[in-house]
Amino acid sequence: MTTATTTVDVHVENHVGWIVLNRPDKKNSFTSDMLLRWSQALREFEADDRVRVVVVRGAGDSFCAGADIDGLAEADRTPLASRRLMTDHVHRVARAVEDLTKPLIAGVNGVAVGAGMDMALMCDYRIAAARTRMSEGYIRVGLVPGDGGCYYLPRLIGVSKALRLLWTGEFVSAAQALEWGIVDEVCPDEEFDTRLATFAAQLAAQPPVAVQLIKRAVHQAIPGDLRTALDLIASHQAVVQSTADSQEAMAAFREHRAPRFEGR
Repeated sequence: MTTATTTVDVHVENHVGWIVLNRPDKKNSFTSDMLLRWSQALREFEADDRVRVVVVRGAGDSFCAGADIDGLAEADRTPLASRRLMTDHVHRVARAVEDLTKPLIAGVNGVAVGAGMDMALMCDYRIAAARTRMSEGYIRVGLVPGDGGCYYLPRLIGVSKALRLLWTGEFVSAAQALEWGIVDEVCPDEEFDTRLATFAAQLAAQPPVAVQLIKRAVHQAIPGDLRTALDLIASHQAVVQSTADSQEAMAAFREHRAPRFEGR
């Protein structure tokens, strides 16, 4: 599957689904049409058994500078219209992410501001280029974080650090983002493309069903208690052991060879 628009490129390569925000001249700030295609791609990848890992990144030297205010502008700016703009357009990506059972990697290859930072935070794993600078930014234009920043950021770095970034809108460097746990890896700019593709390929080479159940178990365990988590994982283990993927992984381990997975 390969599709492209002037703003979002979507393709599948070697079991990896790629979503590339493609407005480098606008630092990949998104329009309503981009949000629609972005969320559609996530749902398409969820349903496509060929896809085992999903990556979102920006074209050029930026990840995403947030919303294109002109691109999202509406004549009707009543409170109800503003709310509908958020729930019916901006938030559709977060809802699609919430439904995605496959690993979602953010390739943060440069500036990530406002909703652009939030879009990175909602991913499972973040790899950043050394040039990356991140800012919640909303406060500088008199707004509250509109795309989950108040939800994701404190869960990653704690309440006080999150409030500092949300209250001030200050930029953090890639090094500081790594130190605080906002991103998971930082690599030299010239190595970014290779590292992003290599990590995606590494995950795509794992047993797909087990990978998805691990993600589900982790997210379900976070708000729960130990006994509930152990009960859940016992059920997951029973299911995954019955799959061809699990049997192939065990056979490959015994035979000292690379496994060959067929998917679900």
